[in-house]
Amino acid sequence: MSKLNNKVAVITGGNSGIGFGIAQEFENEGAVGAIVGRNQETLDSAVAQLGGNFIAINADVTNLADLERVFKETSEKFGNVDVVVANAGGGAIGTVSTLGETDFDKTIDLNLKSVYFTVHNALPYMNDGGSIILIGSNAAHRAYPNFSLYGAAKAAVIHFAKGFSSDLLERKIRANVITPGTTDTPAFEKFVPSEQIEGLKKHFASEMPIGRIGQPSDIGKTAVFLASDDSSFMIGAELLVDGGMTYLAK
Repeated sequence: MSKLNNKVAVITGGNSGIGFGIAQEFENEGAVGAIVGRNQETLDSAVAQLGGNFIAINADVTNLADLERVFKETSEKFGNVDVVVANAGGGAIGTVSTLGETDFDKTIDLNLKSVYFTVHNALPYMNDGGSIILIGSNAAHRAYPNFSLYGAAKAAVIHFAKGFSSDLLERKIRANVITPGTTDTPAFEKFVPSEQIEGLKKHFASEMPIGRIGQPSDIGKTAVFLASDDSSFMIGAELLVDGGMTYLAK
């Protein structure tokens, strides 16, 4: 209960899925702060489960004014920020033949531009020596069908961890990236009808070298490590938390 004692964290997309899993693990280790999302219902549910140590902020990470408000409100409530988790993502799935300019712009705005400006807007409110945690995807390493645009955006996010770390050396702010594989989140609902979800999860589990899909807590525990002093010698690094998909899957 002490690895993140009284550290102030902001987690974008913290109202569900991987982001909520990270928020739960942070709260378990003593952190306080804000979860950010666009769905008020899931924000309310998530913050109720987290207890009084976290507030919920309804904001769109692709809107720079919203991002400014997120960090201003968090710092007014808790003080300067120690940890930023740029988790929010998603976007259009399809091939280079089917995705047009609108899909391209939305996907890049949500998965790449928002990450850059989440960090950009956080910096005036961050303590020196803080930790920035980005969320990549193993789609950045493997050419899955229909994921070329999303994977390219996430590959750039992985580079951001290196570039941001270089930019912020004087402030001793570390940036690292977690690269998940298939994880048990509500995102499955976007791809198949509800009655097919369990079958799809079993299919993915059968392809995972480790024999199961990931859980949000798997990513959350890794994020705790990167947010804590345990990872103080890690900078610009990528941690693959993907059940072996990147290097071991056939």
